[in-house]
Amino acid sequence: MSERRFPDTWRDADIDGVEITPFAVYSDERGWLSELFRRDELAADDYPEMGYLSSTRPGVARGPHEHEAQTDRFAFFHGTYRVVMWDARPDSATFGCRIEMEVGGTTSVVVVIPPGVVHAYRNVGSEDAYVLNFPDALYAGEGKKGPVDEIRHEDDPDSPFQI
Repeated sequence: MSERRFPDTWRDADIDGVEITPFAVYSDERGWLSELFRRDELAADDYPEMGYLSSTRPGVARGPHEHEAQTDRFAFFHGTYRVVMWDARPDSATFGCRIEMEVGGTTSVVVVIPPGVVHAYRNVGSEDAYVLNFPDALYAGEGKKGPVDEIRHEDDPDSPFQI
């Protein structure tokens, strides 16, 4: 990948292709249920290829990183996360835009993050927090024998992506 240039400053604004949808929660005396996605509400090329659950300890961040081809579909539902996304796509109408939000718990959301949008999240709560992800690509390809579609920025102290 050729060296990319990023804006000197980021402006807080919506980012093309990023979708943030509050959970629709259905509750009764047994507890609650929420649909995270439905095939009949997604375009065929948006279908998830896998799903995973991860926990993040208090104060710990994951990312910032981005994908060249993968779209993530995160469900933040337990704990409290600070989520930051940066549009690093030079050809995007929203290049240079940033979204920062606090989610989880009573603000449970599904966040769809397209390729080229750098993203990170930090557990800002006092207990382990959980997130589900339903990406549209298999991690490391079929049989975990392919390349990993991930450009990591978190180990670069000069990275323009700070959380």
